Amino acid sequence: MECKDAEYKQLYVNGENFKTKMCRKYPQVPKWERPDPKKVLAFIPGTIRTIFVKKGDMINKNDNLLILEAMKMKNRVKSPISGKIKQIFVSENQNVTKNELLIEFE
Repeated sequence: MECKDAEYKQLYVNGENFKTKMCRKYPQVPKWERPDPKKVLAFIPGTIRTIFVKKGDMINKNDNLLILEAMKMKNRVKSPISGKIKQIFVSENQNVTKNELLIEFE
């Protein structure tokens, strides 16, 4: 990515100095946060076609949670962890956006 308003900055990493170009907008970029495994988010915009679980269900890792249809493909969303379903934030035939919260575990 070429940046027209770049300026050189000194970075200190693992005991070594580095000189690199940084865009002025770099400090405005949101910081990366580790995803919360208790929250299942939509990885792509689409439509919820089928929900296999309900609130209070005990789920094992890799169990099917729901089907998210996107671009004519039916994606099975599987559980990232074993646990109890705390809340389901979507319903069948609902359109969702990318990164929308679908299901939360206790």
